[in-house]
Amino acid sequence: MLRPRRLSLPASIAHPVRLLPLTFFALILVGTLLLLLPFARSGQSSPGFMPAFFTSTSAVTVTGLATVDTSTYWSPAGQGIILVLVEIGGLGIVALATVLGLFIGGRLGLRTRLVAQADMHVVNIGEVRPLFKRVALTMVFFQAVTAVALTARYRGAYFDDLPTALWHGVFDAVMAFNNAGFSLNRDSLVGYAGDGLIIIPIALAVFFGAIGFPVLAELFSGWRTPARWTIHTRLTVWGSIGLLVFGAVVFLALEWSNPATLGGQGVWHKVVTGVEGGIMPRSGGLNSFDWGQVRPETLNIGIILMFIGGGSASTAGGIKITTFLLLAYVIWAELRGDPDITIGARRVGPRVVRTAVTIALLAVMLVTATTFLVMLMTDFAFDEVLFECTSAFATVGLSTGITPDLPVDAQCVIIVLMFLGRVGTIAAAGALVLRRRMPRYQLPEEQPIIG
Repeated sequence: MLRPRRLSLPASIAHPVRLLPLTFFALILVGTLLLLLPFARSGQSSPGFMPAFFTSTSAVTVTGLATVDTSTYWSPAGQGIILVLVEIGGLGIVALATVLGLFIGGRLGLRTRLVAQADMHVVNIGEVRPLFKRVALTMVFFQAVTAVALTARYRGAYFDDLPTALWHGVFDAVMAFNNAGFSLNRDSLVGYAGDGLIIIPIALAVFFGAIGFPVLAELFSGWRTPARWTIHTRLTVWGSIGLLVFGAVVFLALEWSNPATLGGQGVWHKVVTGVEGGIMPRSGGLNSFDWGQVRPETLNIGIILMFIGGGSASTAGGIKITTFLLLAYVIWAELRGDPDITIGARRVGPRVVRTAVTIALLAVMLVTATTFLVMLMTDFAFDEVLFECTSAFATVGLSTGITPDLPVDAQCVIIVLMFLGRVGTIAAAGALVLRRRMPRYQLPEEQPIIG
């Protein structure tokens, strides 16, 4: 009996490094088609391809930038589509399919493991299976706890009926943990400014979502013994806490007397907003104040925090905290004249250093080039455009308010930035210039003059 031949992708496409961006792009197209359906828009909204395409890209890449008002342009069904796209994009379309396959069939193919490994940045291929189980449980746990806390507060102080409070609580919880900046309110969290029972749970969900799934899995099993943490976990945890404190302190110092943001508010209001200011720029995207009204110094600090981003294999973007700190160790070792890059009692290999340098330089090139392009296409100021492009590349979702006013060509630039920021500069570059085989020889070495 003849068996039907199984359909297979060409080897050039099926490689995990290329398959990852292709699957994300396919999900963006599906999301665009769904958002183009009449029931996805409110009655007063006119159909348009670019709003749907931009919103779908922003949702799948868990960014949150929007050219239309989410609360009025999209119907409840459209908002539900955005929520699902954010949920799938946060976990990763490949990770979600793998988790479902584990729960249903309990088996993983080698190629599926390789694709999942590329998506989640798992070091050992044997770690993929148990990690994805923890990923699903972790997302459900954090989002459920956040949704319960927010729903209780919304019902008690802001909404008269439980269904509305529950919908807002669930939506904000999903957006917070997935580090996406979509909101059911026209002004994001401005209506809840200073309310610690809303801002703090959302900020904590953003913080833990930006830690990264491998780190959370390690913390669950060994949080009492930080001396046994891996170097990756140490860099991510202590680096994230350090950037949180730095961002909050600097934000409070710069905005304390600014009448457009914190000036005239009480101490508790300022502290709550300060915590938000230290967390949200690293990929959260939700805001309880207008970033277009902050001081130029604060805007620059926000750009730096966005560019650094969160942890690897997390819902956050940016070059990642481990990349940033590793480069700091590289500089420190070079200044001291050390032959090796050491972190604690471990040595970091040259391949990891090359990857970190490549990621950082590609990110600088992309943000710089796209900032220049958008400035040519618009009349906005340099700091506004730089903030917008950095937010798109780092998949943050914060904006000074220029996103809805961008022309179509500038929107296309932002779409490309969001996509590259989600799939990763290394994955995107590797998908285009993937080497099929390792070279069998080495050329003679020569050292040019540096500096």
